Amino acid sequence: MQGEVANPSYEEVCTDSSGHAETVKGIYDPSKISYQARLEAFFLMHDPTQLDRQGPDYGTQYRSGIWYANETQRKTASAYLAKLKTSGRFKKPIVTELEQDRTFYPAEKYH
Repeated sequence: MQGEVANPSYEEVCTDSSGHAETVKGIYDPSKISYQARLEAFFLMHDPTQLDRQGPDYGTQYRSGIWYANETQRKTASAYLAKLKTSGRFKKPIVTELEQDRTFYPAEKYH
């Protein structure tokens, strides 16, 4: 997601030159879970202070990002990020990107 190359292969994304981030596209039912609850879970599942890496994986394709689909999501995510940044929960600065979503490309079936 978020890259400049149309229909990139996994190998292209791994080169750290296509601009894409490895991501998961979550489709959800807002009557069962709120967007706010999804944001909270996201920040429990990964380290938002690691710039261009997650665990042993590094490169811009492993950056932390929230890619919103509409203005309501943008406002909710922006407010939550601001709250987290001043909460003292993280010792290092949060580097999670917040951007309008662009084309999501699913991984190859073998992946």
